[in-house]
Amino acid sequence: MKACGLIVEYNPFHNGHVYHLKNAKNVSNADCMITVMSGSFLQRGEPAIIDKFYRTKAAVTSGIDIVVELPYAFAVQSSDLFARGSVLTLQALGVDSICFGSESGDITDFISGYHLFNEQAELFRETLTTQLQQGLSFPEASKAAYQKIGLTTAGMDLTKPNNILGFSYVKAILENNLPIEPLTIKRSKSGYHDKTITSSIASATSIREQLFADNKITPEIAAAIPEATKEQLNRYRHIATSWHQWEDYFPLLHYRVMTMTEQELSAIQGVDEGLEYRLKKTAKHATSFENWMEQLKTKRYTWTRLQRMFVHILTNTKKRDMTFVLEMASMPYVRLLGLTKTGRQYLNSIKKQIEIPVITKLSRNMHPLLHLEEKASAAYYSILPPALQMKLRSQELQPPIMDP
Repeated sequence: MKACGLIVEYNPFHNGHVYHLKNAKNVSNADCMITVMSGSFLQRGEPAIIDKFYRTKAAVTSGIDIVVELPYAFAVQSSDLFARGSVLTLQALGVDSICFGSESGDITDFISGYHLFNEQAELFRETLTTQLQQGLSFPEASKAAYQKIGLTTAGMDLTKPNNILGFSYVKAILENNLPIEPLTIKRSKSGYHDKTITSSIASATSIREQLFADNKITPEIAAAIPEATKEQLNRYRHIATSWHQWEDYFPLLHYRVMTMTEQELSAIQGVDEGLEYRLKKTAKHATSFENWMEQLKTKRYTWTRLQRMFVHILTNTKKRDMTFVLEMASMPYVRLLGLTKTGRQYLNSIKKQIEIPVITKLSRNMHPLLHLEEKASAAYYSILPPALQMKLRSQELQPPIMDP
């Protein structure tokens, strides 16, 4: 059986993801579609709107054959580390290809871009360092460095989020010399950050914005998501009474920062360059999460960087907890969240080839990455009543979700 890998967050699973799934299956000629999905917290430093188990159910009901979890240590990271963890996870499951969405839909742009990047690596690093020293944020400094080496053509515009992630996937495949074919399909209609729903294919951002604004699934939202997503969104909201967003975590974050010392804050992943002092100063006047972010945000500190920092404060993830991630050449395990009959057949067909454990639930004597996952899960559910926290966290101990 041939397998194609998709790197996703499904926050929530929408019609654009259905489009991606169908076209990826066609171009890869795959029998089995495997997704590696972020868990409780996402790449841009946000809590998932509903938990990973409900998102998994929506995915396997909508045509995904296997859902595995991207470990927290890779999920809440810059594009290169996010891509590395995702690609190595899919490689462990023996995928033949990985397919992602891009602006051009032409994989040759990414392959040639990778070779140009390698040839101009020294100039890129020099330009990046200079721009950072001048006070630019990492994304802006990277943009200037990419422009300097000529990686801003129409086909390879690295100012676009999906192109940035796609380029990181291609780099991870080629740098590690993996036997995986990179594939890309052209994005359809809405942009990554569009905040309004204008068609049946809408961005996840616009869907979340309207969900939070109206506190219900409106006809516009219903037209942009599969029935399975509608069902899981409603089921989760019925149990938890709301969908997760940053404002819900503000009281706990505020309490943590107010009661931690500058030294304790500086040990947290993402609290760099004296941010601990800025955090303590602004916490005294913050009235909401968004208000706090507005006080913290500068030309140097982007919204995404600050959100990732807040995730790590919430989960009490320290710099020392993440150091080993940079040295990992392969994944220590694969965490299985859900699968279909086709997914079971695929795993059975390659079980002798999988060289690492396939974890189906949390247990004792876990790998350090799974301990981070446990902390992330606890932090994610912390805004809920204790009895409900226990009920939802118990999903971590249950077998994978099976869709017949």
